Amino acid sequence: MTVQQLISLALLIWNLVVFVIYGLDKGKARKQAYRIPEKTLMAMAIFFGGLGAWAGGHFFHHKTQKLYFKLAWLLGLAVDILVIYYLWR
Repeated sequence: MTVQQLISLALLIWNLVVFVIYGLDKGKARKQAYRIPEKTLMAMAIFFGGLGAWAGGHFFHHKTQKLYFKLAWLLGLAVDILVIYYLWR
C-alpha cells in the first residue's frame, strides 16, 4: 500500500469516526445525558473530519441550525479536499 493510499484510508476512517460521534451526541441529546462539547465536535470537523461531520449533521439532523457548525463543516470539507488533492495530483 502506498503512502497516498494509507493517508486516504486514515482520512476515510477518521471521517467515519466523526460521523459516528455526531450520531452518539444526537442520541445523548435525546436522552438528556452528558454531551460531547461543541468545541470538540467543531474541532473534529475542522481537523480532517469535514465530510463526516457534514454527513453526520445532516443524517442525524444534528447541529444543522447553527451557522458556526455549518462554517466548521465547510472549512473541514475544504481541508479534506485540499489533502486529497495534494496527495493525488
